[in-house]
Amino acid sequence: MHIDADAKLVEDCRNGDENAFGVLVGKYEKPVFNAALRMLGDRDDAADVTQTAFLKVFERLDTYNPDYRFYSWIYRIVINESIDVLNRRKRTTELDESRMPTWDTPESAIRQSQLSATMQEALMTVSADYRTVIVLKHFMDCTYREISSILDIPEKTVKSRLFTARQLLKDRLADTGLF
Repeated sequence: MHIDADAKLVEDCRNGDENAFGVLVGKYEKPVFNAALRMLGDRDDAADVTQTAFLKVFERLDTYNPDYRFYSWIYRIVINESIDVLNRRKRTTELDESRMPTWDTPESAIRQSQLSATMQEALMTVSADYRTVIVLKHFMDCTYREISSILDIPEKTVKSRLFTARQLLKDRLADTGLF
């Protein structure tokens, strides 16, 4: 059986290698944060979810099954943590534009800021189920099979939710006049 690099790092962690967990964090910190940010629309909440997700990963390393991909396992944790935050929050939030990245020209910065804010606002108006599949497919580049594994739902359901989510986003973005 071929063991992938992430499964080897988890095995090393289980065997007491303190550096192996640091390697996993370094590899997945940014994608996990980005997934949480897209789900929550708030940098502080995303940072908290990222930290909580890695804490849970560390505490549950013994439950990781190397027959499955590590990123699917960690994404499931971050998505579940994000949904928990959304359930506690029970309201939509806007992305803090003052913390958006800078761009090369003022024109591109304005356009990108408008597009990003509009997309985030539209994303925050759809339910967590639809938002989750959009984030995993379009922002995290997961396949249908990977999304199915992460969310523990059939691929058919993933495709159906993604279709509906895209339609909802298309309608909301059309209302903005930017598209």
